[in-house]
Amino acid sequence: MAENRFLVDLVRFAGRMAGAVVISALATQTALAQAGRPDTRQLTCAQAQSLVQQRGTVVMNTGPTTFEKFISDARYCMPQTNQVRPVIAPTKDNPKCPVGNRCYQNRRIR
Repeated sequence: MAENRFLVDLVRFAGRMAGAVVISALATQTALAQAGRPDTRQLTCAQAQSLVQQRGTVVMNTGPTTFEKFISDARYCMPQTNQVRPVIAPTKDNPKCPVGNRCYQNRRIR
């Protein structure tokens, strides 16, 4: 009987530890993903625009807890749409820099 209680306690403890490990891993992965992204606030407007033009599509941090996907042109929107709208973001030298574009779909036309 004491052995069964020990096993039950052991399984519960292992479950709690596994949960803590998973939560820790997810937090680390999120931090690494954010650390790996370029930050528009650390770049000049020209640098951010150039990065988008070179890569075609790039996800960049735009604030401490925000990010945006920027694209260079409409070919990165296919096949959903072929329309783009400019996107502004804060950069080191311009608080409203037109960094790149975002896909846009007119809801009235389907």
